[in-house]
Amino acid sequence: MTAQGWSLRRRLAVALTLAVSVVWFAGAAVGGLMLQRETDDLFDGALREVAERVLPLAYAELLTRETTEAQRVAPVGKKAEDIAYVVRDGAGKVLLQSADADLAEFPEHPPAGFFSTASLRAYSVSGVRGAISVTTAEKIEHRRSAVWRALAALMGPLFAVAPAILAAVWVFVRLALKPVEKLRAELESRGRGNLAPLPAQSLPREVAPVAAAVNALIGRLGDALQAERSFTANSAHELRTPIAAALAQAQRLMAELPEGAARERARAIAAALRRLARLSEKLLQLAKAEGGGLLAPAPAPLAPVLRLVIAEIEAADDPRVSVEIEGDGPVSDLDPDAFAVLARNLIENALKHGDPDQPITLRLGADGFEVVNGGPAVPPDKLACLSRPFARGATRAEGSGLGLAIVAAICRGAGLSFELASPPAGADAGFSARVRLAPGSR
Repeated sequence: MTAQGWSLRRRLAVALTLAVSVVWFAGAAVGGLMLQRETDDLFDGALREVAERVLPLAYAELLTRETTEAQRVAPVGKKAEDIAYVVRDGAGKVLLQSADADLAEFPEHPPAGFFSTASLRAYSVSGVRGAISVTTAEKIEHRRSAVWRALAALMGPLFAVAPAILAAVWVFVRLALKPVEKLRAELESRGRGNLAPLPAQSLPREVAPVAAAVNALIGRLGDALQAERSFTANSAHELRTPIAAALAQAQRLMAELPEGAARERARAIAAALRRLARLSEKLLQLAKAEGGGLLAPAPAPLAPVLRLVIAEIEAADDPRVSVEIEGDGPVSDLDPDAFAVLARNLIENALKHGDPDQPITLRLGADGFEVVNGGPAVPPDKLACLSRPFARGATRAEGSGLGLAIVAAICRGAGLSFELASPPAGADAGFSARVRLAPGSR
């Protein structure tokens, strides 16, 4: 996963850990500079102290005895020290030197006071009007090594405690972002049509306005859906009444007319009005399915709804229909009215378009609702189009081509899975339509 796809929690944890590391390194760098300055002052003081101690000792020794050539160049001391020294006379001749003094690195006529060469930091002092001079020196590399060791002691623990810092930052960031995580989960639950307001308590000041804006948007969306549902219900009433009145007039006209062409014409008008009534009902169902409001405020059992639908369309008396309900049936947050429309369309589709000589099986369980009917297999290219509005297969039965489209619209709006198969699994022919319930159903 790229940094662009990281969660806010991971971004904060990594950013804070990097910030702590950068501040630590910056502090160590500043401390290193200060340490370098203090180290230089300390080591320079040591150079001066050694020079001032060697000067009277060397002068006293030269006064009390005559130094031979061999003695002038003989090293003084057996153990090499970090500070080397060389004693010279006024002509630059070496009188004494420490064991680790490299004469090639010491200048013959050093300036008084502190000075530096390519490899040494030195201090020179003269005595008895320049008769002798003492030069003490220390390798610059030794000073740098001491400073780097000190810096390593300052920065080294960072690499040891960095995982602990990251873990601590991760825990504290996770605790701090708990309200944001809860808000995210609530927003995700709204993906299936849940229009309940988001809880805005205990939210950080930066996030609370977002929750308030989303709640306002949800409120406006709820009002729009309610207005659409009201329009659908009113339209259904307004459409059904004139169609029913016209159908009644056509049926009365059929009863009053004698047998003949006029009566046949009235019968055709009545049949057309009945088709129009069914089409208007399907269109209103499709509008409701596509308009939202497909989830109930609380989960409800689906088995009683299915039994009511079966009784309403008189499918229970059909010898072809067998009903299989697992236990007491599932409990789902799908709106009961939406499930009734869904089940009715699937059952009517099987009754109209299935083979009249083969059984129809209705199965309702925890995994969903399935309707299986017999008949010839539907080609794959036709099967993929059956859930579109006004799409029909190779059938002579009357229909508007909206039944499966209504079921598909309900499933899309409620976040359910709708699957068509022909032939069903384990069969050579037939047709099955299956609606898988959401994971939250039980």
